[in-house]
Amino acid sequence: MTTAKNKLITLTVQGLAVSFEPNKTAYNGMINEMTMTNKVAPMVTYLGRIVTPDTKEALTQLLDDYPGCEMQLAEKVNEIYAPKLEIEVKN
Repeated sequence: MTTAKNKLITLTVQGLAVSFEPNKTAYNGMINEMTMTNKVAPMVTYLGRIVTPDTKEALTQLLDDYPGCEMQLAEKVNEIYAPKLEIEVKN
């Protein structure tokens, strides 16, 4: 896996290699499209936008075979692409 932004992130999931190229536009789109009653569709759309063409078939297979995997995949990609910041409050 790569930790730098705008770089390739490759995950091995259930024996399938899937590569993603996250970017700020796709990430922001996912966040903006999510609502209290609509979380899964934006995740699927986001993954579809950032998956590399050569691993799109593997992503489709995972989405078809494993319900809920879109949430886990997006979470793992975003953990690398947009890590939590250490923020300290000074009074």
